[in-house]
Amino acid sequence: MLKQILSKLPRKSPKSDQLDEINSGSNNSNFSNGSQCTNGGNGLSSRLSVVKRVSSAVFPSSIMAGVEAVEPHLSFKDVSNTQKQNLFVSKLNLCCEVSDFSDSDKVTAEQDLKRQTLIELADFVSSGSAKFTEPAISGMCKMCSLNLFRVFPPKCRSNGTGGETEDEEPMFDPAWSHLQIVYDLLLRFVSYGSLDVKVAKKYVDHLFIVRLLDLFDSEDPRERDCLKTVLHRIYGKFMAHRQFIRQAVCNIIYRFVFETERHNGIAELLEIFGSIISGFALPLKEEHKIFLCRALIPLHKPKSVGIYHQQLTYCVVQFIDKDPKLATNAIKGLLKYWPVTNSQKELMFISELEEVLEMTSMAEFQKIMVPLFRRIGCCLNSSHYQVYFLFIMCMLINKRVG
Repeated sequence: MLKQILSKLPRKSPKSDQLDEINSGSNNSNFSNGSQCTNGGNGLSSRLSVVKRVSSAVFPSSIMAGVEAVEPHLSFKDVSNTQKQNLFVSKLNLCCEVSDFSDSDKVTAEQDLKRQTLIELADFVSSGSAKFTEPAISGMCKMCSLNLFRVFPPKCRSNGTGGETEDEEPMFDPAWSHLQIVYDLLLRFVSYGSLDVKVAKKYVDHLFIVRLLDLFDSEDPRERDCLKTVLHRIYGKFMAHRQFIRQAVCNIIYRFVFETERHNGIAELLEIFGSIISGFALPLKEEHKIFLCRALIPLHKPKSVGIYHQQLTYCVVQFIDKDPKLATNAIKGLLKYWPVTNSQKELMFISELEEVLEMTSMAEFQKIMVPLFRRIGCCLNSSHYQVYFLFIMCMLINKRVG
């Protein structure tokens, strides 16, 4: 009975099965390779040939669904306005290949082509004539990630205890000719006026920010300077990420002070925070006061404080300018980490103390007056101390007491 029922059901044709397999195979092959310049039978006769295969390793198929990338070697002025976004994505895809700069005397044609393409992308973003789609935003972040995010080789690290020293020659990255343009492109992109922040924050996410912060340990001062500007723009543009950025920087400072005492970018990070602190609303949040006490003040402890002391002093003074009552915390912190045998570090502390005392009220000064004068007494017994600086500080203290 069952066989009779089954025999009446329609059977699928073997040819149709084979045809389905062929169609599915051809569809999958469209996304199996990198970008290719094909246009059916037209060949090279049309320079506006459309690329139907996009690298899924760079651009996820979920994002690239329905997007056709234009031949990447075309100029933006040679395509229509509707194709410029597709051309932008194609050029980003072309720049995802990381070049080898281990041999500085060897410049290949591919490296030169990539550099020219990066310049074209930067100029296109600067023109301000485009509203970037989600595939373009995703492609930009992925291209920057592939080119910028890297692990610094240990053999290139400084032998000192705290990153670069004042007498140490900076190390320059041989790939800077490309990295500089990528940083410039990223800066122009995050600064773009009509950038959709709600879409962009899905790709400029916490992981992207953490990896960007890791680059502050670069030994190339040019790279750290670019990072400083880029991170500051991201902080201003993506308000949802501000608290995370502050906490991530705190974590870097904690590791530096209490674990490694080695980091090349503390000065640049403090420069960013100097600007951020000046923009804090009043009254200060408890979170910000904790940052002063647990992150900034302990930064006086490392031996390499001289590298970033100017930026550190500015941050401390900005806090006191916002809330004068914090002067007590700052002075107590200076006294806690006061150097005993390092006269150069002692002079830096005296210089910072001068600036703090100028902003300290009489009520706050009286709270720390006794331990402060005890420290002054110890300084007077120092055989390496410069009396001129001590005299300036004593005059300031006498002015406060008077």
